[in-house]
Amino acid sequence: MEKKNGKILVVDDNLGIRQALKILLPMYFEAVETIPSPSTLVSTLESFRPDVVLLDMNFNTSINTGNEGLYWAGEIKKMAPDVEVVLFTAYADIQLAVEGMKRGAFDFIVKPWDNEKLIEVLTGARDKARKAMGRDARSKSSMTGGTPGMTAMFWGTSKPMTAIRKAFEKIAPTDATVLITGENGTGKDVLAWEIHAHSLRSGEPMVAVDAGAITETLFESELFGHVKGAFTDAHTDHVGKFEQADGGTLFLDEIGNIPLHLQAKLLRVIQNRSVIRVGGTEARPVNIRLICATNMDLEALVREGRFREDLYYRINTVHIALPPLRERTEDIVPLAERFIDEFSLKYHRQISGLDDSAAEILKGQRWSGNIRELRNRIEKAVILSDSKILSAKDIQIDAQSQSGMTAMHLGIPGHSRLDRESMAEEDEQMVRDAMERTRGNISAAAKMLGVSRPTLYAKLKKYGL
Repeated sequence: MEKKNGKILVVDDNLGIRQALKILLPMYFEAVETIPSPSTLVSTLESFRPDVVLLDMNFNTSINTGNEGLYWAGEIKKMAPDVEVVLFTAYADIQLAVEGMKRGAFDFIVKPWDNEKLIEVLTGARDKARKAMGRDARSKSSMTGGTPGMTAMFWGTSKPMTAIRKAFEKIAPTDATVLITGENGTGKDVLAWEIHAHSLRSGEPMVAVDAGAITETLFESELFGHVKGAFTDAHTDHVGKFEQADGGTLFLDEIGNIPLHLQAKLLRVIQNRSVIRVGGTEARPVNIRLICATNMDLEALVREGRFREDLYYRINTVHIALPPLRERTEDIVPLAERFIDEFSLKYHRQISGLDDSAAEILKGQRWSGNIRELRNRIEKAVILSDSKILSAKDIQIDAQSQSGMTAMHLGIPGHSRLDRESMAEEDEQMVRDAMERTRGNISAAAKMLGVSRPTLYAKLKKYGL
């Protein structure tokens, strides 16, 4: 059997088909997700980020464009052009499936299907998608990025980003271990994908792990794998993230959240470049490039005895500290304009830019949530605006908040409380937006916000959500 890699999303309203594919496809794909209708397709594309979508052509929906499959195939290609769509069709719909291929679908599968043919088509679509994503990321000389389904990070013209880009050009082609630090929302994960896309491993998988979201009891199983029978629910062998990334890049996000007693186990695997699955005895060599990221001050954690010093030096061969958005103000308007283009396309709006009032108000904000906050703000404005040019009114930043920010920047006393209140309101709104967009999925919302699940739980409790 071929090596498992890639992600596939199955959209089909037949429970039996979803259950059958949930058994079959994990033998060929590292991650499989199924949903019964396109009603959650947009949010699932954003949170799951598949390489391939296996899409049924008929649902009981309100879409009246002639055929649901054709409509949703088109929507997928608009939202995520590098994702390959394979249409799932009955014999009567073959002509429509052929029309779907003309519109960009990779291929179609006729029900009832032949397993061998199904796997041949789906893995072919996966391989094409993964190669296209690598080529696309390498071709974007003015951007960083490459995360499937994510907006690329704009390098900009600010001094700190110019310096980082020069360092990036030197280290990306190497196998050097990289530690990326910075506040939430500064684009640490996007930079990690860009490093991989410009490396000699770009044709191999990059496996991303939210270390802060893995429970302690599952940590070893998720990262190192387990053998059948290792514990009660271990019904089959499981390949861990290290082995999934073999030949490519492993990205450990939120590494500062790993408990101290588990750091030793992680260090041993990084040093030995081999893993022993839980319940197993065989040491399995892994050839990976390691990229780590955190919003924490690891040096301070080392001094406090909360992070192993030997692990810190092992992951810190090259350190890139991404600046907060408030330290690269000249990049704010260009970033906003890129997000306008992105969401105008996504939501079929005809919005072409910002007027002077909107640009000024954006440049005057502190942006405690950094690029992620700016992106969410622009997305909301694009959805709600009735104009072709966004104005200060569309951006929806009230004057009191703006004056509080300006006063704090000028050093005028007596306004720090307003600033704190504004930041708290902004944080609460970001949490609300993330929970709405992910339909209450805690893991997906935490990933979107760039925080760990415990942190998100605390925020939900704090804001009464």
